[in-house]
Amino acid sequence: MTAAIGFLMIIAIVALLLKGKMSPIVVLAVIPVIAALILGFSPVEVMDFIADGIKTTTSNGILFIFSVIYFGVLADTGLFDVIVGWLVKKAGNNVIAVTVVTALIATIAHLDGTTAVTVLITIPAMYPVYKKMNIDSRILLCLTGACMGVMNLLPWGGPTARAATVLAMDATELWHMLIPLQVVGLMMNIVLAVLLGMFAIRHGAGAGKGVEVESDEKAKKEAADLRKSNAYLIFNFLLTVGVIALLSTGIGKSYVIFMLGLCILLAVNYPNQKTQDKLIKKHAPAALIISATLFAAGAMVGVFDGTGMLEAMANAIMAIIPAALGKYIHIIFGILALPLGLCVGTDAYFYGIMPLVMQVGETYGVASLNTALTMLIGKNLALMVSPLVPATYLAIGLTGTELKDHMKFSIPPYYIISLIMLVFGVILGIVAI
Repeated sequence: MTAAIGFLMIIAIVALLLKGKMSPIVVLAVIPVIAALILGFSPVEVMDFIADGIKTTTSNGILFIFSVIYFGVLADTGLFDVIVGWLVKKAGNNVIAVTVVTALIATIAHLDGTTAVTVLITIPAMYPVYKKMNIDSRILLCLTGACMGVMNLLPWGGPTARAATVLAMDATELWHMLIPLQVVGLMMNIVLAVLLGMFAIRHGAGAGKGVEVESDEKAKKEAADLRKSNAYLIFNFLLTVGVIALLSTGIGKSYVIFMLGLCILLAVNYPNQKTQDKLIKKHAPAALIISATLFAAGAMVGVFDGTGMLEAMANAIMAIIPAALGKYIHIIFGILALPLGLCVGTDAYFYGIMPLVMQVGETYGVASLNTALTMLIGKNLALMVSPLVPATYLAIGLTGTELKDHMKFSIPPYYIISLIMLVFGVILGIVAI
């Protein structure tokens, strides 16, 4: 009975998230409560389960609030615009340099962990260059998505925080284990950029003379009052390097580092209270929605654990899985992560499928951490090629590319990169077999 209700709950959550009929916050918080009540638990017991679950997400929720606002304000200062402009000038008319610069811009742009922002920084800046030099726009989309997928392993990127929520651990702690694989992924992205540059040359790229990057004068005028001088931008760059360095060392809580970083960023760049309040209100909606979703997911995890549904479902699956394959279930789902990531939304993947696979793995002696690490890699690489991700449509819309063309072109290299990262995870001992 418990397992059956659990499976029905998973199906309901995944279906509702895929259909997009309800907010993930509502789905993740309400459906588990209904399931727990059906199983006969009292409202008081259910509320205790929820409270226990939310406790595990508190630090990650706070991290999202301050990190999203931090990078939003950083973008307002104009730091990203300066970096992008400098890189584009350095690329000149060299096709391979243009593709490599595209990868660098997308990587830097995704420091904030927001897909839409990365798309809006990278594609408008580079698309005129691609058009002028007769470079296939699918290459621009492919490189943007690949870099976004690897950089999204950052603790404030979303998937890592979701996996950490399910594991009941700090997202930054989980990221520290992923850093070597992230480095491998970034190196593979540069290799991919070079190979795609060579591919573009073979298909006639480089015909244009000179690079003229179009700009939106209206947008520039509206943002002019927030842009800062070079002296401020140098300070902002050093501050950001310092914040990331502290996060990498693990000294102090990640949300404390971002909170202090945000305060310094606002105090130095915009000492006026009115401007500070304006910027916080500007970026707060995105930050709060993400954090609220994490708290709702924590409620779901709490109900999962408290009612025993997860264990019951794992036992049911274990009964039909050959024992010989059980100890490799994390590797199997690591290989299947990208295809699954294409078909299943982020919340459904991490809060619906991952907990179940983790529990099954535990019964065969596979640590939940191992399962989470393998399932994170492929899902991240599927980010900007999934038809379930809004940023995918934003990106193809900006380049006038058909979704099917983007998917056919980008999925093979994404899958190869994800498998290489998985293999290196095993070789480096990050993922145990």
